Amino acid sequence: MGGPLSGASESDVVAHYKFHNPFSRNDFSLGSNTISESFFDDDLQDRGRTGVSSDREINLDRALGALLGLAVGDALGAALEFSKRDSQPEVRDIIGGGPFNLKPGEWTDDTSMALCLADSLIARRTFDPLDLMRRFVLWWREGENSVTGRCFDIGVATREALTDFHRTGKLAGVGRGDPNRAGNGSLMRLAPVALFAAPDPDVAATLAELQSKTTHPAVVCQAACAFFARLLVEAIAGGDKEEVLRDRKLGERGVVGAIAAGAWKTKTRETISSSGYVVSTLEAAIWAVGRSDCFEEALILAVNLGGDADTVGAVAGQLAGAIWGRRGIPPRWLEKIAWRERIEERAMALLEAGKRPSRATPIGLISSSGHRER
Repeated sequence: MGGPLSGASESDVVAHYKFHNPFSRNDFSLGSNTISESFFDDDLQDRGRTGVSSDREINLDRALGALLGLAVGDALGAALEFSKRDSQPEVRDIIGGGPFNLKPGEWTDDTSMALCLADSLIARRTFDPLDLMRRFVLWWREGENSVTGRCFDIGVATREALTDFHRTGKLAGVGRGDPNRAGNGSLMRLAPVALFAAPDPDVAATLAELQSKTTHPAVVCQAACAFFARLLVEAIAGGDKEEVLRDRKLGERGVVGAIAAGAWKTKTRETISSSGYVVSTLEAAIWAVGRSDCFEEALILAVNLGGDADTVGAVAGQLAGAIWGRRGIPPRWLEKIAWRERIEERAMALLEAGKRPSRATPIGLISSSGHRER
């Protein structure tokens, strides 16, 4: 079934989301420890987002592939979510079922939250954490952007952040965050950031960190999102698999730095983890794509690791889709995806919004002391 804007131009799609924004900045009574318009992200302003220039171009097929790939991986892996590795028959098609008894092609919170993030970037044409959190609350409380019309799957950290925000109107997810609460909830929804920021990987990395802070402020979550955003943008801009997954030296030496340096290449199926820890999910997704020659092979390898299979699938799907494009996704899978045309519309609108971002710089998050987070 076609989306609400089937056949519309890119500018019409952007206008739809811009002028159907359900929020105003006065919807919440905001306390003193929340965002103020004077707190902007100087880092991003210095990079000149309003006048991005790049010698690389956005590949439309790959951009569509990144967002569609997220939904495909989510729907494929939903059948094995929470299952122990190899405890179920191998999944090679989108069959539905799983712990939430979904219909084939339906997806979970990974895609719902990605659509909320997409809608916010399209409507605001910048990163606005208040707008984003309000959209997340609408999904959680009213089923907005849920394929079933209700929120049936939500992570612990996300629920806590949304509960606090709904109660107080304040953004509690600031500062360094609890390193023991480093789930994959901000990584799984990341593709819209890459589409909006492409072809600039620096802008994508900064936006990735900012969106992570809203629900998953742990430093390792921010680092994972920033690194993965760079991979997505480089792929969308035309990089092949070997170039995108080359060994890199990051500024940090931590676990994300080890993955960037190629530590995943030494892992086997027996030693790779598919848990909900953000580092495990990131590594498993890169491992599956790195060992594969096509989208289908990568996604089958990823979701059959079990564990947090839908999210490993969603993250692998973003990367595989950005590398092999929409054309690389098996048609039999695409045909089953719920809201496929709506998802494609979001992708086109994100690209259009990124071409003419708001002159207002993205609103950063402030720490409990009232200082801007860097």
